[in-house]
Amino acid sequence: MSDHEKLPTPSKDEIALLEPFERLGLDRITLVNTAAQAREACSALIEHTVWGFDTESKPTFFKDQVSDGPHIVQLSTPDHAWVFQLHEPACRDQVAALLAHSGHVKAGFGLGDDTKRIVAKLAVQPAAVMELNAVFRARGYRKDMGVKGAVAVLFNRRFFKSKKAATSNWAAPQLNEAQLVYAANDAWAAVRVYHALGLD
Repeated sequence: MSDHEKLPTPSKDEIALLEPFERLGLDRITLVNTAAQAREACSALIEHTVWGFDTESKPTFFKDQVSDGPHIVQLSTPDHAWVFQLHEPACRDQVAALLAHSGHVKAGFGLGDDTKRIVAKLAVQPAAVMELNAVFRARGYRKDMGVKGAVAVLFNRRFFKSKKAATSNWAAPQLNEAQLVYAANDAWAAVRVYHALGLD
């Protein structure tokens, strides 16, 4: 397939016209910040072989400022998402063990940076990571899709991302509802896209 035959990625304007994609509500999102909650989350997640995966880091605002993120790791099944805060060492250790587990696919978008930060912060190399942008490229799309483009192509829906939540303080001890919904839905959309691509 030559460059001009490659499939176009939908534009922002095209996506803006679509009906909204459904979202996971707070009733299907669990915030995890203790060892006990992390154990519960692990036992629920282990039953699924594919997880939507993403991380959030507190934004950096200066040129040479180095992020000490990620501050949040999100993992999702098609029915439920878990948002792990990484303040608590025991919680961090459990997340690291989940990410290092090679028997579970972690699917997401733009995971290069996330993976590097996880190696730096959790001293673990995430295993079985699937970059969904690479799947779309292999199928003939010419640009990185990102979650918005993928949801538009596969579901004919518009995925909403709040700029305010995106640039909020992910290192805060208490996350607000908007942050939880934003973080969880990024991971949830990724697992929905994985299944819609017929990758199982």
